[in-house]
Amino acid sequence: MKLAFIIDPIEQLDPTHDSSVAMMEAAQNMGCEVWITQANKLSVVNGQAWAILEPVRLTPVELDNGRWMAAAQWYQVGDRVLQPLEYMDAVFMRTDPPVTVPYLYATYILDYINPAKTLVVNAPKGLRAANEKMYALQFKEAIPETIVSADKLVIRQFLEEKGAAVLKPLGGKAGEGILFLDPSDRNFNSLIEISTFQGKFPVMVQTYLPAAKEGDKRIILLNGEPIGAVNRIPTGKEFRGNMAVGGRVAQTEITQREREICAQLAPTLQQDGLIFVGIDVIGGYLTEVNVTSPTGIREIDRLEGTKLGEQVVELVARLKH
Repeated sequence: MKLAFIIDPIEQLDPTHDSSVAMMEAAQNMGCEVWITQANKLSVVNGQAWAILEPVRLTPVELDNGRWMAAAQWYQVGDRVLQPLEYMDAVFMRTDPPVTVPYLYATYILDYINPAKTLVVNAPKGLRAANEKMYALQFKEAIPETIVSADKLVIRQFLEEKGAAVLKPLGGKAGEGILFLDPSDRNFNSLIEISTFQGKFPVMVQTYLPAAKEGDKRIILLNGEPIGAVNRIPTGKEFRGNMAVGGRVAQTEITQREREICAQLAPTLQQDGLIFVGIDVIGGYLTEVNVTSPTGIREIDRLEGTKLGEQVVELVARLKH
């Protein structure tokens, strides 16, 4: 198979952490051609999606004393070519959030890939439909009590009722801009003004889950099926468990409640073409559905001895046939 990965500049990726690199390595190890490009290198020519593509060869990471280690020069790229993306068997859209206007335009270009010839992971329509915060709201039985508002009074009323809450920007990533709200905080008005850009941008506010102290679980779903999980535990005085802000990762299991949540999501994810997804669960409640470039493969593989990237490539091969 020939696989293309739309990624951020490869020199910016961390081969010991990024799931994109893990999937590219798996594809290479399984005999696939691996090509890379970037969102700003996409075009529509004669009604087809094209890209400036580069072949890439990777030196796989190795496990050493429980840590992934990468070679100093861990990738080599070949000569650029401009060609239709439908020459590929699959295209992985793996550009990191936030979902900006250029990102949305890239998904419109991906609409011009012939789906009969090439699988896009994740589907452009799904990427547009699934804001990583808002998408979870449709699964009412799975989420904690949640509101979305730009109105200070609405947020204050919710906070007074719940006693404590967590505020999340709708376009944030990696824990950026997430705030713990305390009704007694004299900075409340300023925090809301800053977060909503003076009432112009709505934010998500969820009741605080005390179980967050025990960890924020990332579960990887492949075509709606859970294939692995890792627990991200806050460290020091930080209340966020995200790896990007220093959260400690630990081995974990997928509970029966979490499997029920995955089963609730599966039909909708499949309908929207969301094949590779990472959901976040705290204390048995779904808090986010991550669809742009979910991470977690490296951590799960390290802790569990799995090869999740290979499962992704195997699924793509099955879906292609």
